[in-house]
Amino acid sequence: MARRDFMLLSALFISALITCNLIANKFITIDLGFKQFVISAGVLPYPITFLITDILSEIYGKKKTQEVVVVGFAAAIFTLLILALGAWFDAIPNSVVSDEVYNQVFKNSWRLIGASMAAYIVAQLVDVKLFHFWKRLTQGRMLWVRNNFSTIFSQLVDTIMVVSIIFIGREDFSTITQYIIDGWLFKVIIAALDTPFFYAAVFWYRNKYAISDSNQEVDF
Repeated sequence: MARRDFMLLSALFISALITCNLIANKFITIDLGFKQFVISAGVLPYPITFLITDILSEIYGKKKTQEVVVVGFAAAIFTLLILALGAWFDAIPNSVVSDEVYNQVFKNSWRLIGASMAAYIVAQLVDVKLFHFWKRLTQGRMLWVRNNFSTIFSQLVDTIMVVSIIFIGREDFSTITQYIIDGWLFKVIIAALDTPFFYAAVFWYRNKYAISDSNQEVDF
């Protein structure tokens, strides 16, 4: 049962991660009333990955969570290779997706996924380490502290790295800075909003596996 839940969370994590990369070339605006954000569509599912790693860290521990992060990195590299393989062969004349359309959508994938992966591996490992740092500092209390404070800093690292790698040399400094601010602030807002879901998931898993001590981890 514990292994099945771990595999399910890992699968959701990897699915969200791969989806981020596939839709990241599209930039959108989201109006939250007090501010209009200009972000990559890939930002939409990305906070889910940090929520899942926080749940994994809380229930299954640091080591297993880091293993999921590394597996996610490998899955993203494999996706990149599959995209390259798809571009290797010419489309047939009546193909629904032509070579031009395929290349238009995925031509930036090498740089984009490369940037995303460099940022991802650093930010996720930082998130896991900070999560456990705040957990030790608060002696296992105040779930919201480790959930939010670890994500806020790691998302800043991620946003600065990925935006800089993609846009330096392509956009001016002010545009890059605005992309970083919008992307990071949007992620922080989503991280704050997902706090109730984090509490609910932790409460549910602790009851399911009869975990009474916040330092206790599920093993399988």
